[in-house]
Amino acid sequence: MDSAPVLWSERTWEEIPPALAGAAHAALLPVGATEQHGPHLGCGMDFVLAETVCRAVSGRTGVPMLPSLPYGCSLGHSRRWPGTIALDPLLMTELVRQIGTQAYHSGVRRLFLVNAHVTNVAPLRCALELLRATHDDLMVALVNTATVSERVRAAHFADAEDWHANRAETALMQALAPDLVRAGRIADADDPDRTAGLVFAHPVNRTSRNGVTGCPSQASPAEGAELFAWMVEDLAALVRRGLGETPPLPHSYDGPAVPTEGA
Repeated sequence: MDSAPVLWSERTWEEIPPALAGAAHAALLPVGATEQHGPHLGCGMDFVLAETVCRAVSGRTGVPMLPSLPYGCSLGHSRRWPGTIALDPLLMTELVRQIGTQAYHSGVRRLFLVNAHVTNVAPLRCALELLRATHDDLMVALVNTATVSERVRAAHFADAEDWHANRAETALMQALAPDLVRAGRIADADDPDRTAGLVFAHPVNRTSRNGVTGCPSQASPAEGAELFAWMVEDLAALVRRGLGETPPLPHSYDGPAVPTEGA
């Protein structure tokens, strides 16, 4: 049964340790972006989604949720359309590394980076590498909301391989945050995926006419509610698995490789 989310920002310093102890010393970090989402969706879509999913998953699992990161690596959206506030990937890597380090000093030993913006993946993976190389007893997972399970992935990719502000994202916002949706602009917002067969990774200004890739006109609030329920259920199941996971081998990151029988 769902409970109220455990929000790091609402806990005092005396309350953080028992909250972590009750959740295998795990925490969720929602990571989104502030960027254009076509003529029909608000620029906060990605961080709104990351935060809403993590709140629900925190309520189901008891894992504390760190404050959301509302900016991401959105350089590929160019300056063709106003609204995008992008971090460069090196800065984002360092920002998440520092957040993870400070969370570690507060007692976090299992950190779930819950990402709702596709091109955040590279800097988040770099931050993961730096964090686990520095803190031997910190485990870090990078989870993308759009691909947390096969059924969620299929819904996101149904109308475009290089999707953005598409049917799935529009449906999610219709269900979760209707104030971000401009209903009167949806019908003519469709724009096809032009990336099939390309060798290079082109910025959005060269692949989309209006910032959209996909068919938002096919979206419905009912579809969005169902998709969100899948995302929460499947991410909560993954988090629960992570709460009981230990490394397959106990070897220290810094320790010398001393040959032993059976090692």
